[in-house]
Amino acid sequence: MTNTGTILIIDDEVQIRRLLEITLSANDFKIAEASTGKEGLALAATGQPVLIILDLGLPDIDGLEILKQLREWYQKPIIILSVRNSEDDIIAALDYGANDYLIKPFRTGELLARIR
Repeated sequence: MTNTGTILIIDDEVQIRRLLEITLSANDFKIAEASTGKEGLALAATGQPVLIILDLGLPDIDGLEILKQLREWYQKPIIILSVRNSEDDIIAALDYGANDYLIKPFRTGELLARIR
């Protein structure tokens, strides 16, 4: 399987970024990484990713705010990957334009299926 384009991971947890990098690279995806919301917004604007995986618990800007800002101009898929598991958080993310929502801990096979 040959995948084209870059997936942007916006997550402050090094372990999660490493797991995603290994999993996605093994499936022929290119990866860009950001550990803060500000860095993620900049990479999304300059790197033209084909998909964004976004954590809601970022150190500088809440992920829901990042999602709102991205949806002002970014039309490609955004998958939320977060420990926040309340129905209110899930509904808010979907209402703000997330295409999907996965709760940590997650199964990598399920994430890959959702990306496909």
